[in-house]
Amino acid sequence: VTTFRMPEDFGSVLDMQVIGPTTENLIKSDFPVQSFKPKVQIPFQLVPGQCPRKIEVERRRQLYLSFDIEQLLASEGIDSNQLMPRHHDPDSMPTIEEKKDPIFPLYLPLKVFDNDEYESRTPEEWISLGLEPGSPNRKPVPGKALLPTDDVLGHEDPKSQKLAYKWIDVGVLDYDKETELYLVHKTDENGLVRDEEGRPILNGGITPEG
Repeated sequence: VTTFRMPEDFGSVLDMQVIGPTTENLIKSDFPVQSFKPKVQIPFQLVPGQCPRKIEVERRRQLYLSFDIEQLLASEGIDSNQLMPRHHDPDSMPTIEEKKDPIFPLYLPLKVFDNDEYESRTPEEWISLGLEPGSPNRKPVPGKALLPTDDVLGHEDPKSQKLAYKWIDVGVLDYDKETELYLVHKTDENGLVRDEEGRPILNGGITPEG
């Protein structure tokens, strides 16, 4: 009789053992699961024959994930790179003969056109989606923001003519009631929201040191 000896690389042996498909979420993410769930106005208890609440939530989640804001704007003839007003440059103003479009540059900020009447959640509700049951930490909430591709010049002069703006995946960290602005952080190449040392950014980025 011999005793059973476990191989030293037992973890790699289990990884090579593929039995079949799994429902386990294998994607590593810094966002809570509930932050991707849409808000629906459907009662929890339904009469037989009506669509269950869980199915409607999943259907809308898949639908919203299929949308791309840049493509939706492009279908309406809107160039996302032109949404941010730039500094007026009188030396490079095209004449009417050179360009059919209006020769006056954009100067109104997007905030003028902001309308929150159709928002499904308040800013506080959006931020609270980062809270998980039983956890004292608040995680970031997934979103997209129109940000400059050059971070250094974007901070120095966000209205520079040299900047290019794109819709970028971000983690929403916090919300300021006075300025009505969100604090966001760009995701890395793996879709994670991490600081310079590779640690997850929690509680709006506030550390014990402040």
